[in-house]
Amino acid sequence: MSDHTVLRVTGRVLVGPEDVRDELWVVGGRITFDRPAGARDVRTVHGWALPGLVDAHCHVGLDRHGAVDEATSEQQARADRDAGALLLRDAGSPADTRWIDGREDLPKIIRAGRHIARTRRYIRNYAHEIEPADLVSYVAREARRGDGWVKLVGDWIDRDAGDLTACWPRAEVEAAIAEAHRLGARVTAHCFAEAALRDLVEAGIDCVEHATGLTEDTVPLFAERGVAIVPTLVNIATFPALAAGGQEKFPRWSAHMNRLHERRYDTVRAAYDAGIPVFVGTDAGGGLAHGLVAGEVAELTKAGIPPLEALSAATWRARTWLGRPALEEGALGDLVVYDEDPRADVRVLAAPRRIVLDGHVVG
Repeated sequence: MSDHTVLRVTGRVLVGPEDVRDELWVVGGRITFDRPAGARDVRTVHGWALPGLVDAHCHVGLDRHGAVDEATSEQQARADRDAGALLLRDAGSPADTRWIDGREDLPKIIRAGRHIARTRRYIRNYAHEIEPADLVSYVAREARRGDGWVKLVGDWIDRDAGDLTACWPRAEVEAAIAEAHRLGARVTAHCFAEAALRDLVEAGIDCVEHATGLTEDTVPLFAERGVAIVPTLVNIATFPALAAGGQEKFPRWSAHMNRLHERRYDTVRAAYDAGIPVFVGTDAGGGLAHGLVAGEVAELTKAGIPPLEALSAATWRARTWLGRPALEEGALGDLVVYDEDPRADVRVLAAPRRIVLDGHVVG
């Protein structure tokens, strides 16, 4: 489509959960709800239109071994795009993917810089591996490199303990989060288990990834402080296989991982019922393929989150949380069109009819 072509989207345009319009236009890559005067070269797309979906936890530029080349990063970003995920929060990557920002055919990325982990307490080649005395300086570094987010590894297996334990002392976490906030960045943390959660929340963290360790003691704390979670249930589904692989060497860790998996849906539903903000993220890019956003929305409904709320966690509400517009006057024309109403059945998300980026039909 040339830069002069006008896109018209007709049918049902889901500006919000209950705000449904009959059409929108994209002119010069920007959305308008006013018919442009004298429009020529109009291309029409018909169906149920949503804002581009959000994957709030993925890793472009990363595979299970570490950083990947640009060709592989592009394949990952395309897989997300083709699934309708047009806004990605990259929750930690050692690769420089800034070149993607110049591509109108690839999703928008909000980066959290590179993971910050304790020495020998995370996956090799993923993170800056440091000791607590250096935490503040590394958080400041990644706050300046990222797009308003910093990612900590809050817990991981401690081989001496044979189980998941917290990675950082409370005082260092408080200082590091305060420094990130001073620099205008929000902080999130990988956390599978229970031990690190209270210190992180009371230290002022903004979000926790996975959050499988939430309990009746910490759910009210998250709700009171407004700390969001991104459950990544499509990734939590891998826990039994991980546990089986480590059962002989680390039986306590293995049993713990199985318990966290078994209660995963109850954990997410308890968080939602308490008013904790829940968002869609897949954890794609490590051991998982990209393009799983529809599956994660479906997983949230299996946990008991109402379908419309699960849909909003990947669209309108997620974009507001990340500070990016949805289908608004003057916003970039990033949207996905479906044959049926995704509010009635979130499984519709798995089959986008048309994908539009910056007003260009790309899929």
